[in-house]
Amino acid sequence: MKKKIYVTGAVLRKEGKILAAKRGNGKSLGGFWEFPGGKIEEGETPKEALARELKEELLIEAAVGQPITTTEHEYDFGIVILSTFECELVGSSPQLTEHSEIRWLEPSELPQLNWAPADIPTVSILSNS
Repeated sequence: MKKKIYVTGAVLRKEGKILAAKRGNGKSLGGFWEFPGGKIEEGETPKEALARELKEELLIEAAVGQPITTTEHEYDFGIVILSTFECELVGSSPQLTEHSEIRWLEPSELPQLNWAPADIPTVSILSNS
């Protein structure tokens, strides 16, 4: 049986737009777009993990709000269980440290990108709301 990997993703909003982040080419799922976030470490809640990951990946502070959805997708390396949350940027703008690119997009523009499979259900929710 494949390993289950619990991760979080941030739907960061600014002036009606949503942040999309492109994974670096040297990483697993390199070149795919995602909602920034990462693995939930032992002893962390999903919201705590997301706030920590945003500090590490984008050097930002964010207020983690309500959950959007939780999805499950089986990859060759394991089963990813992704919980996405509404987030509000607090303070400075995101900076690239692990991603190759970031874009602020209108919800209707989200489906135009090549998203990681686990992120697609959240894209559908956001682009159809």
